[in-house]
Parts: sequence; C-alpha cells; structure tokens
Amino acid sequence: MLQFLSLIGAIALTACCWGVYGPVLHFGREAMHSSLRPFMCVGLAYFLIAVLTPLALLARGGERGAWSAKGVLWSLLAGTAGALGALGVILALGFGGRPIYVMPLVFGGAPIVNTLLTAFMNKAFDQLKAPFLAGLILVVLGAVTVLVCKPQPQAHAAAAAAPAASDPDADAPVAPPKTMEQKTERFIEVLLATVLSMLSWGAYGPVLHRGQGAMGGSRLRPLVCIGVAYFLIAVLVPLALLVPMGDTGSWDVGGTLWSLGAGALGALGALGTILAFACGGKPFTVMPVVFGCAPVINTLATIALAHTPPAAVSPFFLAGMLIVAVGAATVLAFGPRGHAT
Repeated sequence: MLQFLSLIGAIALTACCWGVYGPVLHFGREAMHSSLRPFMCVGLAYFLIAVLTPLALLARGGERGAWSAKGVLWSLLAGTAGALGALGVILALGFGGRPIYVMPLVFGGAPIVNTLLTAFMNKAFDQLKAPFLAGLILVVLGAVTVLVCKPQPQAHAAAAAAPAASDPDADAPVAPPKTMEQKTERFIEVLLATVLSMLSWGAYGPVLHRGQGAMGGSRLRPLVCIGVAYFLIAVLVPLALLVPMGDTGSWDVGGTLWSLGAGALGALGALGTILAFACGGKPFTVMPVVFGCAPVINTLATIALAHTPPAAVSPFFLAGMLIVAVGAATVLAFGPRGHAT
C-alpha cells in the first residue's frame, strides 16, 4: 500500500510540475517577446537542477545503482526526446499553429505512442487488456476535451486592434495576404513540428524506463543524463535558430527568472517520473496518467492566473476533467503488471 501511495505521489509531482510549467514559461515568453530565449533559460535550469545537484548528491554516495554505457545511452535519448518534444511545440506555435489544435494533438497522441512503443519494446501486446485500453481512450478523450473546451481569453483587445490593422491611414503597413502555396507550406511545417512533439514525448517514458533499468534502478544517474541532453538541445539548438526564425525578442531579468523557474519545474517533473518508475510504476500506466492530468492542471493554473470568472468555464471542460479522472483511475487499476525491461 505504501509503495502504491508513493507511486501516486510521484505521478502527482510530475503532473503538477509539468502542468504548471506552461503558465510559468508564458510569463517568460511575454517578458522577452520570444519563444526561443525562454527555452534557453529552461535548458540552463535543467543543467543546475538535473545535472549539478544530482552529481553533488552522488559524490556523497549512498545512491543505489551504477553507471553503465547502455543506461547512459538510453537516458540521454530520453532527455533528447523530452527536449525535442518541447522544441516541437515551440516550432509549431512559431510557424503559426494554434494551441487549440496543436496541444490536443500532442497530448492526445503522446499516450498512444507511449503505449504502442512500450508494448513493442517489451513484446507485451498481449498485456493490453480491454479495461486498460478503455481507460487509455478515456484519458486521451478527457485531455483533448479539456484543451478544446478550456475558457478562452477575452478577445476585446484583438477586436480593438483589428480596425487599426485594416485602416489604410494607419502608420503600420498591412501585410499582404498569404498565397495558397505559403499556407500549405506553413501547414506542413506546423504538422511536422506537432508530430515531432507527439512522437518525442510519447517515446520519453519507455526510453527513460529502459535507461533507469540498465543503471540498476538508480534515481539520480538517469536524471543527470536527461539534464545533459536537455541542456544541449534547449540551449545550442535555439541559439542556432534565433536568426533563421527571425527572433526579435530581448533578454529581460524578469523573463529570465520566470523561464528559469519553468525549467526547474520541468526538471522536477522528470525526477517525479524517475521516482514513479522506482516505485514500481511502468510506462504503460505512469505516462498516460501524467499526459492526462498535466493538461488539466495547466488549464486550471491558467484560469487561476488569468482570474477567469466561473461563468466562462464550460460544462464540457468540467466533463473533460471528470473523464480524465475516471480514465486515469482505470489505467492505474488495470494497467499491465508484468515486468518491463
């Protein structure tokens, strides 16, 4: 019973950290008027939280497990998958994709990719029983419903800005309409970036679980590898993309602090995933619950920070949260119990 409660606590830690990650990072993006610069700060925070701190704790000794080439490789791949997933979302939104369909596709597809990849890696398709699959479907449907039906910000500012943009006497020139060819190109870019996030975050859990197992169930060693990979992907890649993507943002003290805070939340969420696996959780059950609950927490945090009135909350949104809860309980109750290597 204690192990199960520890598992629930670790899953809750991951879901809460990754759920609040988005709203916190949003403040960094707003302050720096950039998507890539805050992402670089996230990479720096990962280096501090997920690399330096675990290495200091390992130096003191007492942590079970051992370094292994196989474990390091798998854990580095997990960190790369996590970072590429976050980068994919940034690129999809930067290419003009709308959160109302980008995020449901990512959070709806990632649990499915996770389940299929886990079953493939462990040759465990026979363990996917009907109740578990039904719970997985409920989690996906609930997460998508929450994201689609979440309260939207008031559009009065955008409505006020629209006449000025169309006024021929306005100082700012009106951008020419996009051609069909340009729209198609943008659509393909958004689709590819969304698929990158879906596949990367879907692969994160099973790959990390394999790395942790190869290092004797160590908690800190996989986290170090994740931090190293995230630091490289989230700092060097955005640095190279600043000019090609036409980033016009600027560095800001407040935005940097918010973004570092978001990175700390991301690293703590990664630690929560590792702890969940150490408590006996499997990617089959841990990741679908995380991917189902994180969007709910994300939306609730956004509602609270935006002081959204209760009247703006749709009953469909509340129904989506209920569906996620039922689906998560079903996944945890009927998830495969066999050993996954």
